Amino acid sequence: MNAVLNVLMAIWEYFATNILEQPAFMIGFIVLIGYVLEKKKWYEVLSGFLKATIGYFILSAGSAGLVNSFRPILVGLKARFHLAAMVTDPYFGQNAVTVGIMKQFGRSFADTMLLLLLAYIINILLVRFQKITKMRAVFTTGNVQVQQAATAFWIFLFCFPHLGRLPILAIMSVVLGLYWAVGSNLTVGITQELTDGAGFGIAHQQMFGIFIFAKWAEWMEKRGKRKGKKETKRLEDIELPGWLSIFNDNMVSTAVLMIFFFGIILIILGTPYLTKAGFMKPGQSFIFYILQTSMMFAVYLAILQLGVRTFVNELTESFTGISDRWLPGSVPGIDVAATLGFGSPNAATIGFMFGALGQFLMIILLIVFHSPTIVIAGFIPLFFDNAAIGVFANNRGGYKYAMIAPFICGLIQVSGSAFIATWIGMAQYGGYIGMFDWATVWPLATVIMKYLGYVGIAVVIIIFLAIPQLEYRSDPKGYFLIVKDYDAWKRMHNKA
Repeated sequence: MNAVLNVLMAIWEYFATNILEQPAFMIGFIVLIGYVLEKKKWYEVLSGFLKATIGYFILSAGSAGLVNSFRPILVGLKARFHLAAMVTDPYFGQNAVTVGIMKQFGRSFADTMLLLLLAYIINILLVRFQKITKMRAVFTTGNVQVQQAATAFWIFLFCFPHLGRLPILAIMSVVLGLYWAVGSNLTVGITQELTDGAGFGIAHQQMFGIFIFAKWAEWMEKRGKRKGKKETKRLEDIELPGWLSIFNDNMVSTAVLMIFFFGIILIILGTPYLTKAGFMKPGQSFIFYILQTSMMFAVYLAILQLGVRTFVNELTESFTGISDRWLPGSVPGIDVAATLGFGSPNAATIGFMFGALGQFLMIILLIVFHSPTIVIAGFIPLFFDNAAIGVFANNRGGYKYAMIAPFICGLIQVSGSAFIATWIGMAQYGGYIGMFDWATVWPLATVIMKYLGYVGIAVVIIIFLAIPQLEYRSDPKGYFLIVKDYDAWKRMHNKA
C-alpha cells in the first residue's frame, strides 16, 4: 500500500513541479486536453498547445519586464532610506513560510504541496456539482496556488498549532478549495462583460477585491444617475482635444505618465545612489536613464497585452471540450494579467499609479505612527492588483473610479498586510503575500478561526458557501447562461 502511495505521490509531484507550477505549460496542457476532447486533428492540437504556451510565455516576459523596470525604485526606497521592512510580494511571502515554518511551528513545508492537491480536488468537485454549489470556475494558476497554499498553511497553524497533521490538512483543503472556487466564481460575470464573452474568470490574489470594487463603481455610478448627474465617461470614450489627443494613444500616455511618475522618485533617489547600486552606468545621462526606464515600462506593458491576445482565444475555444465532457457550464480561472488586454489600455496605467499613491501614503503613515512592521511595496501587488481593479472600475463606473478604487485598494493592501503579518508572525521572516484578498478576506477569516476555534471554521465555510448562492439569487435565469451562451445572456438583459 505504501509503495502505491509513494508512486502516486511521485507522479503528482512531477506533475505539480513541471506543469501545475509552470502556468505556461498548465495553460498549454488545458488547451491540449480540450482539443483532444473535441477530436480536433493532431496538428490543430499541436498548434493550439504551442500558441497557448508561447502566448503565456510572452505574457510572462512582459510581466517580468515590468518588475525589472520598477526594481530600481523598490530597491532604492529600501536602501536609500535604510528601511528594515517586510516586503509585500507573493514570492517573498512564500519564502517567509519556507524559512519560518519549521522554526515557528515545527512543521514541514512539503505539506503545502499535499494541501494544494487536496484543495484543487475540492475546487473541481465544487464545480462538478455546480447545480448545488452554484460555482462555475476552476482555479488553474498553479504558481499562485503554491503561494496561497504556503500562506494558508501558516495561518491555519497559527490558529490551531496543536492540531494533528491529517486533521489540519483536511480542514485547510476544504477552506482553501472553497476560497479558490468562490473567489474565481465571483469574477466570472464581470469578466464576461469586460471581455465580451471571452470565457474565463480570474484565478489570482485579488478576486474578492476586483468584484467588490467593480460592483462599488457600478453602484456609485447608478446612484449618481438617480441624482441627475451626467454619466461618467470611460477612459476609452474620452477623446482629448488639441495637443492632449496624444494621450489617446496607450503607448504614448503610458510613457508620459511613467516619465512623470518614475522621474519624481528617481530624482529623489539621486544619480549617486543609482550609479553606486549599479542601476546606472558611470557617466550615463540621468535624463536619458529616466526616459529609457519609463519607455521600457510601456514596451513591457505592450508585450504583456500581446501575450494575452495570443493565448486567450485558444484557451477559450479548447475549454469548451473540457466543460462539455467533464465540467459542464464551467470556465477556467486564469492569471489576472489576462484582463489587462481588454477595456481601456490606459486604465491599467491609471490604476497602477493611483494604487501606488495609496500604498506610498499608507507606508508613510506606518512610519509616522511607529508601526511595529514597516512595509516595502512589492511590484506584483502594486501593479497587478491595482491595474486590474482600475480596468474593472473603469468598465463598470467610468474614469473617476479607475482612479479612486485603486487608491483605496493601495491603502488597504499596506495596512491590512502590516496587521496580519505582524499578528501571525510572518513579518519577522521578511515577507507576506500583500495582495488585496490576503489583506482583507484572510485576516478576517483568521480572526474568526482564532477566537471561535472549530466554530470559527464552520462560520468561514458557511460564509464561503453562501456567497455563490446569493449571487445566483440575484440573477437565477442568467447566472449559468452568461457562461453557456453569452450572446443569449446579452439579449436577455438588453445589453448592446
